[in-house]
Amino acid sequence: MSVGSNVQREASIRGAIADLRRYFGPLSISPVYETEAIGFEGEPFYNLVVGIDTRLGVAEINRLLRDIEDAHGRVRGPNKFAPRTLDLDLLTWGEAAGTIDGSELPRDEILKYGFVLAPLAQAAPADRHPVDGRTYAELWAQMAPHAQPLTPVSLDLRASP
Repeated sequence: MSVGSNVQREASIRGAIADLRRYFGPLSISPVYETEAIGFEGEPFYNLVVGIDTRLGVAEINRLLRDIEDAHGRVRGPNKFAPRTLDLDLLTWGEAAGTIDGSELPRDEILKYGFVLAPLAQAAPADRHPVDGRTYAELWAQMAPHAQPLTPVSLDLRASP
């Protein structure tokens, strides 16, 4: 899943990681990157990707992600591109492709945005995109020269807050 925040970034990200561990156990966590806001004027985002191992279905995972967002002060409005304390999006669910429980998977953001693909390529370089078929490392190698700037952030998320 992708994890992003541009409001109280460090506290929001740390809180999300703690909650994700509580719900899903051990996590695979990518490095954190800072990127400029896309689609609106706002503070820069912290972005990363988290891998989970679960038997839950897509609807149940998405419900938990919304609950975590809400617990951390996420304000939902009509504008998709707006500041947010926390944005959690399920990117893939195994090898599934298509509309599953109302969610289109894999999410198109993987192939559109470097702030999603770069951390995904670091967290799971040999995994293959369920539709495209290339590895995330291959996809990132192609996108990297054209992607928006990504600045690595020194934020140790290995231990719970």
